[in-house]
Amino acid sequence: MPKPYIHFSREEFSQRQQKTREHLQKLELDGLLLFKIEDMYWLTGYESDGFCIFGSMFIGTDGALTHLARPADLGNISYSSICEDVRISPDTEDSTRAEHIKDMLRSLGMEGKKIGIQVDTMGLTPRLFLEIKEILDGWCALTVAPDFIRVLRLVKSPQELNYFRKAGEVMDIVMDKVIEATYPGAFEGDIYATFYDTLFRLDADLPAHIPPLGSGDSALNLRYTTKRKNVSENDQVTLELGLAYRHYHVACMGVVLTGPEINNRHLKMHKTSVIALDAVQAALRPGTTVGELFDIYKVTLEEHGEHDAVLTVAGYTMGAMWPPTWMEEPMIFEGNPLVLEENMTFFTHMILNDRETGLSMAVGETAIITTDAPEIITHTPREPIIKQ
Repeated sequence: MPKPYIHFSREEFSQRQQKTREHLQKLELDGLLLFKIEDMYWLTGYESDGFCIFGSMFIGTDGALTHLARPADLGNISYSSICEDVRISPDTEDSTRAEHIKDMLRSLGMEGKKIGIQVDTMGLTPRLFLEIKEILDGWCALTVAPDFIRVLRLVKSPQELNYFRKAGEVMDIVMDKVIEATYPGAFEGDIYATFYDTLFRLDADLPAHIPPLGSGDSALNLRYTTKRKNVSENDQVTLELGLAYRHYHVACMGVVLTGPEINNRHLKMHKTSVIALDAVQAALRPGTTVGELFDIYKVTLEEHGEHDAVLTVAGYTMGAMWPPTWMEEPMIFEGNPLVLEENMTFFTHMILNDRETGLSMAVGETAIITTDAPEIITHTPREPIIKQ
């Protein structure tokens, strides 16, 4: 297979680019400066984490499609991107990134044109945005563009869904292996090793952020923290695992109880979290709003006496993501007006943290929206996970 090594047909990339150009025309823009690697991947197949230093792309309504990249990223571009127009932004004190962007735009005939710029991205620092704005002032009409490509990416194609399903298959295997490796006396580092070893052996990708895995006091942490320790007896081990296949992410969540003494409060929290997950998943259908999903989550917890455990988010959409996070908008929060459509993908999690007692419980699964009941592609046990 000759380079570039792409994971979608050229026809699918062409359709995505056409949708983008049509939207630019609706916005009355002549082109768009991109800094979001997820959008570059969707449009061209480009894979790189070099965006954390610098990487840009331009797409024009006239057919222009151009990479602007540091020399260190040229290998990744030729390996993965279908875009053939590649410009170099050297690392030098003699010129700035903003000047390189202006030079690229000038060569594409963009002087005096109306150009959008992405700002809702980790790939553009505030400093660089201000430099670009200053250097293009009066030369072209620069305007902050809405995050519309992310919205276009919400409804997944058949090939994207195939990658989601493959990621889900891997996750189910990984989850079983990790639960097996979790028991009293187990070292958290060995549990992590099982997670990473299994996903790599099954050709999956690293998750876009380190999955939070904690026992004891750190079981309530929903973000990664350093220093490994051993799982104790009568412990709780929170597993919020995520991985990707061809960058398309899935997640799964559960809590392992080690015993021999199992707290009845834990069992009640688990029962409530499962009821809430089932209720939210039953509403994962076209026509439901994301805000309505949150309402179901909130009401279910409150009906079971868990008023204090209600968080402000009960999940989020999943897609092809890069560091620092696998979470993508829209998140499931109160009042979110987005209407679910067929072939969207969501991770819904029911997390109950009792900070008075220090107890934690959670379940979470990833699903594909269909015309009927959702297709659940990652699976957490519906019975309490108890490892004596």
